[in-house]
Amino acid sequence: MFSKLIAGLRVLTAASLLSLNTLVHVIPLLLVSLVKMVLRFDAVRGVCDRVLMAIAASWIDVNSWMFDHLTDTRIVVDGLPEPQLDGHFLVLCNHQSWVDIPVLQKLFNRRLPLLRFFLKSQLIWVPALGLAWWALDFPFMKRYTRAQIERRPELAGRDIEATRRACAKFQRIPVSVVNFVEGTRFTEAKHDRQDSPLEHLLKPRAGGTGFVLDAMGDSLDTLVDVTIVYPEGAGELGALFANRIPEIRVDVQVTPIPDELRGGDYQNDPEHRERVQAWINQLWADKDARIARLLSSST
Repeated sequence: MFSKLIAGLRVLTAASLLSLNTLVHVIPLLLVSLVKMVLRFDAVRGVCDRVLMAIAASWIDVNSWMFDHLTDTRIVVDGLPEPQLDGHFLVLCNHQSWVDIPVLQKLFNRRLPLLRFFLKSQLIWVPALGLAWWALDFPFMKRYTRAQIERRPELAGRDIEATRRACAKFQRIPVSVVNFVEGTRFTEAKHDRQDSPLEHLLKPRAGGTGFVLDAMGDSLDTLVDVTIVYPEGAGELGALFANRIPEIRVDVQVTPIPDELRGGDYQNDPEHRERVQAWINQLWADKDARIARLLSSST
């Protein structure tokens, strides 16, 4: 009973501090974003972009401080790259929990350009955070069911256009584009429904990555392949701040993106689509083996 009370107090404290931190940072974010919208001059937009990135980095710094001081979770990481704050990076990661996101932000904040995630359109309504993501040009994607697309075929191309618009903005600023290739968080139930041939991963979906590679062309040249595992089991943010996630292991592989995969036409070129899919499938097979090693290794 006492341990549950302590865990509840920890979660309440963390939630309160996270909310306060978000409010403190989202107000200046919105003000700068409004200036950027009104004064549409390249010089002004460039200054606003730098200020927005600085505010976002500060917000992540505070969240990372809470991660370090409000939990006993140990992050064991291998392959973390040297700081590279210019350029355009593609970050591919497996997805098991919402905890994946603060882990990625903690590891790469001020080390790579700001991570941008493709978000479900409903998340724009998350109090404060939705406005912050909008101000930082995070792309919001609306997913359609197969039945909706069959009734209205034109819906099939809307996510592609949203990807292209987002990537057009990204080309003029340093960015790290994050794609959770499985498209959803891993659970054993989803793994069984898919009959996934991989032991620790869902089947990869190459489409999102293919469209980003097409839209950003030659400006996107470096892959940051991140593998996250939870040896004692994954949990969500409540479990993290309740101190129920003792260890997280992360492996980072930084490699060039093959030239033949950049700037193609994933939607209309079957041969190019097959090349991208084969590349993603091999990455995911390698990642599955890497997860097995990370889970079996002693630290």
